[in-house]
Amino acid sequence: MRQPLALAAILTTAIAVASVAAGEPATQRHSLERATAAPTRTPANVARDKYRHPVETLAFFGVKPGQTVVEIWPGGGWYTEILAPLTKAQGTLYAATPWPNGAKGVQALQAKDAATYGKVKLAAFPVTAADQPKVPDGTADIVLTFRNVHNWRMGEGRGDQDYSAEAFKQMYAMLRPGGVLGIEEHRLPEDASAERERDSGYIKVSTVRRLAEQAGFRYVAASEVNANPRDSADWPNGVWTLPPTYSQKDVDRAKYAAIGESDRMTLKFRKP
Repeated sequence: MRQPLALAAILTTAIAVASVAAGEPATQRHSLERATAAPTRTPANVARDKYRHPVETLAFFGVKPGQTVVEIWPGGGWYTEILAPLTKAQGTLYAATPWPNGAKGVQALQAKDAATYGKVKLAAFPVTAADQPKVPDGTADIVLTFRNVHNWRMGEGRGDQDYSAEAFKQMYAMLRPGGVLGIEEHRLPEDASAERERDSGYIKVSTVRRLAEQAGFRYVAASEVNANPRDSADWPNGVWTLPPTYSQKDVDRAKYAAIGESDRMTLKFRKP
């Protein structure tokens, strides 16, 4: 009887270990689904979930409660509305913005709902002066930036001077060893002219990888969760022609609505 009992014990242990291993992603996904379903989210933002796939995107990056998460340039707070509930009970969320005016969007959320957003820490990005608040070096588990690399490449706020390389260096400094950089960005076809990165809002995957790897990051993986094959990335007013901006207003609006939001790369990098 000893051999069957020993075999049963081994099988029971193996099943338990497998259950724990399988439970980790399930627990992470449940947390993300719950945060995405938070009643504090703006209805207009919820309506864009079909284009932005927040649960799948954040799961790909490995975001979960208990982490120190940095959101770069949150703007009006589309992802902040998900990340703040996710990290409220456990973890820390930094909103890193152009200082000081870029913080106004998150400050408005805090004034409106201190219970949900009161713990969000504000920091400058990029840091341009010693007296600006910053994310402490080597403290972040994950740095996230959504559709912002094109702004740095186009020199937004810097007189059209490209400062994307400096931006990646500062994100690298924030992360602890082993920390993750998650990037979602409008995708320019690789065979397009590089000059279009300066005015279209679209960026090549090769450009983002070059910037990240030059800063010291190692490429991990890409996801097609935010891909849109209907987007040719060649529009009258760049990416802003498409929803949600509709820069052409009523001109061909139905056409652009049918295309949907832009084709986007979703890339994951790691700090060694």
